Amino acid sequence: MRLSLRATLLAALFLFCLSPIIARADLPPMPETAHPIDSGATAWMLTSTALVLLMVPGLAMFYGGLVRTKNVLGTMMHSFGAMAVVGVLWVVIGYAMSFGPNALGGWCGWSPGLIGLRSLDNPSAVIQPGGMSIPEYVFAMFQGKFAIITPALIAGAFAERVRFRGYCVFIALWSLLIYNPLCHWVWAGDGFIQNMGAAGAIDFAGGTVVHISAGVSALVAAMYLGSRRGYPETAMHPNNLVMTMMGAGLLWVGWFGFNAGSSVASNFDTARALTVTQVAAASGALSWMLIEGVQHQKATSLGLCSGILAGLVAITPAAGVVTPLGAIALGFIASVVCYYTVLMKNHLGYDDSLDVFGIHGIAGILGAILLTFFIRQPWMSDAIAKAHAKGLGDWNIWRQLRVQLMAVGIAIVYAAGGSIILLVLVQKLVGLRMEPSRESAGMDHSLHGEAGYGLLNLN
Repeated sequence: MRLSLRATLLAALFLFCLSPIIARADLPPMPETAHPIDSGATAWMLTSTALVLLMVPGLAMFYGGLVRTKNVLGTMMHSFGAMAVVGVLWVVIGYAMSFGPNALGGWCGWSPGLIGLRSLDNPSAVIQPGGMSIPEYVFAMFQGKFAIITPALIAGAFAERVRFRGYCVFIALWSLLIYNPLCHWVWAGDGFIQNMGAAGAIDFAGGTVVHISAGVSALVAAMYLGSRRGYPETAMHPNNLVMTMMGAGLLWVGWFGFNAGSSVASNFDTARALTVTQVAAASGALSWMLIEGVQHQKATSLGLCSGILAGLVAITPAAGVVTPLGAIALGFIASVVCYYTVLMKNHLGYDDSLDVFGIHGIAGILGAILLTFFIRQPWMSDAIAKAHAKGLGDWNIWRQLRVQLMAVGIAIVYAAGGSIILLVLVQKLVGLRMEPSRESAGMDHSLHGEAGYGLLNLN
């Protein structure tokens, strides 16, 4: 009876997502007049879309190498599963909720024409950031990769102890109810966080939308689900740090599309975003190596990879406003703070398996707030002009800092509150935490009937 009820509820959820297409009204005819397409900007955005997609298998390798052998495939399945689940939801309804005009009092966006991307199948469907026309299809697919990787990040916090079915239901609901509204608030033209203060909250490529939301939700999930069996008494060594380093390298490469692609152009802004991304990653890696060298007289591969990520996450919201020297500072600060946050995890007693909150959450918060103190002068001049045009008086960094703090606070509260509700719901509906026997046997064998390396010893 319980299984029948669960199946019915899941079917109802699926039909709810598809109902706008099943019972849609015909769209009004759209003009077929084609706008001139900027081939350079379009080519770069196509490349950026591919680079961000590359980050998903990179994340799978990064996470997969950090877990025990018996869980490597199950952990990598979390990233690839997000490509399947969110990849469909984004086209069906996610893009409409994220980038459609305000609906439900501004909680999300909505436009019937964007359901299933129907209105984009027209030569006139272009966007023109900075005067450069690119097909809106390309922008929708670029943003779709952000929607995919964000819930996949969360999986690192509860690695080695969740059921795949429950995970898929959770990320589907999280994508619809947490990610899409946040994306609309921060990046849509009429989103309220986008329009805070004189210049809006600064989030160039996803410090708030991606890393803070994923990091905070990861912490909530880790605390709600509890620790892995045997943690922290039992040593749980990574199975393949070589694969983790390869994954970190793919993430670094993909991040150029993540940040530089967020200029949605091919111009000087793109070049600056790419440059500060490289600098911040290098700064974060160097800082972590120096800390380990001083404290332990040796630098570890895992520490190097962690520093790379800390620097990349911190620069993500700031890539459009800081100089290379500011990027070095952000990478250094994020690396130091993340290092000590990861150490504190053992003292605080929560099992964030792969340090999602310790790196993505903390570095995202730091980057979104501290960027205020490294804003380049031309951006300040533009902000002052906007403040005068809106009748808001003089813009200054302290007012911008207040806006950044408000945006970060909203993202933390919304992601945390929404996640705990979804976790309880999914646990009751289909189950999320694995049974002790299955957890002991490992995800690969008990959930997928496979072994990652074809080995008999699954520990």
